[in-house]
Amino acid sequence: MNNRHPISDEVLELAEMAIPKGQHWIAYNRSQYFIDKEDVQFFYSRQEARDFAADNISDRDNFSVININSIKDILERIPYENTFNSELSIDPDVNGLHNKDGNAFTDALIDHIEQEQIFNSQIKTNVMNNENFQYLTDNLKYMGFGENLKPELEKNLNEGKDEFQLHYKAEINKKPFEVTMNFRKSDSSDMYFFNNYHASLQKGNGEKTEQTFYLNKGKGVTGKEAFNLLDGRSVHKDLITKEGQPYKAWIQLNFDNKDKNNNFEVKQFHEKYGFDLKAAVEKYPVVELKDADKEKALMASLQKGNIQAITIEKNGESHKMFMEANPQFKNVTLYDSNMKMVAKESIGQYQAAVEKGAKAIKEDVSNDKKKDLKQEPKPSDKVEKKNDKSLLPKKRESTKKGLGVS
Repeated sequence: MNNRHPISDEVLELAEMAIPKGQHWIAYNRSQYFIDKEDVQFFYSRQEARDFAADNISDRDNFSVININSIKDILERIPYENTFNSELSIDPDVNGLHNKDGNAFTDALIDHIEQEQIFNSQIKTNVMNNENFQYLTDNLKYMGFGENLKPELEKNLNEGKDEFQLHYKAEINKKPFEVTMNFRKSDSSDMYFFNNYHASLQKGNGEKTEQTFYLNKGKGVTGKEAFNLLDGRSVHKDLITKEGQPYKAWIQLNFDNKDKNNNFEVKQFHEKYGFDLKAAVEKYPVVELKDADKEKALMASLQKGNIQAITIEKNGESHKMFMEANPQFKNVTLYDSNMKMVAKESIGQYQAAVEKGAKAIKEDVSNDKKKDLKQEPKPSDKVEKKNDKSLLPKKRESTKKGLGVS
């Protein structure tokens, strides 16, 4: 039995309602050439679909069971192929309603099959284009470029060119940041992929730095991370070796050297390099470390290469400062509220504040322990010194419980 069929649009509409409800199992009547809405049933489980197929076998009904997660799955797993039309062109009598002189019914049926072929081909193309559009839209959002490029993206996809570009501009910390994104159609399908982007940053001193960042399955260095790298900071990333093994490392652009593609070389500081971000931050009296959620947000921001605002406690007062990770030197860099780097001697004062605070805490704990160990003597245990040589219990003058001694 041939399992390739044209599918009515009513079936696809039913699927659009069933899939969100969790009905991912479909039983379709493969005995029918043209699959209409009466020829499909949707189920929550495989067993339900199988039971239905087993209970509904007849000379006109023979159901197959498939699993689907999208409209695309239906079109791929019940694909259209005009086998019946080919048979008619070879021998029109296979229809049984066609005579050798021809008749209007057979001509109309053949025309219907041809139209269905065109119709289903258009549906399949539209579904794939919509899914490709959504996939690329998600890519752009993940990479930090927002949703403003959606209309231009859709326009370029509909044009069907082999490749196209999208452009993004922003101003971050008063520095112009521009990105040109490169999209290319697959050699084996009509799917487009976001392969890489070229980013440039205009620094305050008039210097312009540029770099091309490559993506793997739509993931890689995000737009904000690219800005931070071009601005000279380091970013912590999940990476993959040539052998496909995942690993984590801090990356930083080496502005002194470029590779054969005119890109800055990338320095990596692996976990074995020995940089402990949390330990480096804890050297300073950072208020955010006292709250678990704020601490987590602080670490995540520093790992993305951001200059993060923090609060420093000094001499009983809170001061707003800024901090960035510096894995190459296994420390963090501090800036004051005016974004001026804090000198090494000043850093020593903050470190001393931490040590002083730790010492005070230690002394408080020690004093508390001493207080716990020291017990007030009971009235019955009081002694007095006689002749500076011996300590003797003083004679009670009353045997009544609870009375003191004299």
